[in-house]
Amino acid sequence: MSDKNKEQAAPQQDENEMFEVRREKMQAFADLGVAPFGHRYDVDHHATEVKEEYAHLEGEDEGGEVSIAGRLMAIRGHGKASFATLRDASGDIQIYFKLDVLGEEKYKQEFKKLDIGDIIGVKGVVFKTRRGEITVRVEDFTLLSKSLRPLPEKFHGLKDVDIRYRQRYLDLIMNLDVRETFRKRSRALKSIRSYLDERGFLEVETPVLSSIAGGAAARPFITHHNALDIDLYLRIATELNLKRLIVGGLERVYEMGRVFRNEGMDVRHNPEFTSIEIYQAYADYNDIMDMTEGIVKNAAMAVCGSLQVTYQGVELDFSHAKRISMNDAVKEATGKDFLSCQTVEEARKMADEIGVPYEERHGIGGILNQAFEEKVEETLMQPTFITNHPTEISPLAKRNPDDPRVTDRFEFFAYGRELANGFTELNDPIDQKGRFLDQLKQREAGDDEAHVMDEDFVRALEYGLPPTGGLGIGVDRLVMFLTDAPSIRDVLLFPTMKPIDHE
Repeated sequence: MSDKNKEQAAPQQDENEMFEVRREKMQAFADLGVAPFGHRYDVDHHATEVKEEYAHLEGEDEGGEVSIAGRLMAIRGHGKASFATLRDASGDIQIYFKLDVLGEEKYKQEFKKLDIGDIIGVKGVVFKTRRGEITVRVEDFTLLSKSLRPLPEKFHGLKDVDIRYRQRYLDLIMNLDVRETFRKRSRALKSIRSYLDERGFLEVETPVLSSIAGGAAARPFITHHNALDIDLYLRIATELNLKRLIVGGLERVYEMGRVFRNEGMDVRHNPEFTSIEIYQAYADYNDIMDMTEGIVKNAAMAVCGSLQVTYQGVELDFSHAKRISMNDAVKEATGKDFLSCQTVEEARKMADEIGVPYEERHGIGGILNQAFEEKVEETLMQPTFITNHPTEISPLAKRNPDDPRVTDRFEFFAYGRELANGFTELNDPIDQKGRFLDQLKQREAGDDEAHVMDEDFVRALEYGLPPTGGLGIGVDRLVMFLTDAPSIRDVLLFPTMKPIDHE
């Protein structure tokens, strides 16, 4: 049995043995004077370009000579001629090896030693087979990288999600739809940047490491700086530094980048994820809601070509988003008006009547938020802005001028999931310091996600923050919607995974 046949008959064959077979072929190439791991190669076409450029070929017509490179995904045929599938960044193309064209020595000594998974460069002439498939007849080829490990068996492919996430390189080799997901992700990010750049926003970069973890309610990752002998935190948000830049007069800024939260993991949460935060001086939360709709619409058109996006079997219409206050949404769902309560005891009684859990530390606003999360959030399938969040849970948002118990804040939901959070920024340094102090009390009462005191941020506000609107969007969640991905891990190239024993 030939080496190639051994491998094809080897679902049960020990992978180490297959590895050794390929190493022997690698050495055989070296003995022939062929470098098994080559150097640069001139590529003038990609697979898709060849198929599009020569789609017109008929009968015995031939196209021009092309130079392509990629990975062998299949080899078919015996004797003096073989077909193979070459996969490059653009997709697959059929190539044709023929003894009479390559010469007996090249065909028998080099082609016969190629394996599925090897990366080669090919020069040849384009033609169309009798079955109508655009093909490159190989006139010469060069081994560029010998694959020492076999690819997954072709009929079953790579479907184990754990392996796909852990070995994303293998996932990208085997699954063209995964490559397309990340191309769509790139288009979405470009569309967001384009939308903001065209409106005069400046993209900036702020530190990942900080002595204070601020800007959101979340548990941070802690690390240690040896030279300074201090603990530092990986940022949980970019908010406070970006608002410092507004104080400095930049007026319109945004940052897209990684943030880190030391919390649970599920289909919507990864310890590190991409967010974009945007701040506009002299704007309020109504302006920011309009901006949010514009960004999402722009991304949907860039990726899907439509504002109607099907996600997990549900058609989401991003052409228009409903706007409703948190209290009104809860009242619609439960009949309970929590903001009519004069005391915490009244709010607790209402919560008990509809089976909403709460903690001793929760005030009326906290209980209202609990009712929203329990009774409303997952029902918000179509795009919806929930506005006027309680001041108690919004330490960085400006109070509503008509009702100081709530803030000029919104969250944007679709498919029952939060996609964005924005508000009119709190620019009163005295109020801000009081909110921080209140958050410290909540930390002392057991809320380890409550905000810490940031004296320098208060100092910045004391120099004057103009009226400002701010927005944060979970980029990964937006990409999930636009690519119909069920898990956040499907839109992260390298999601966080628990190491397995041998790692």
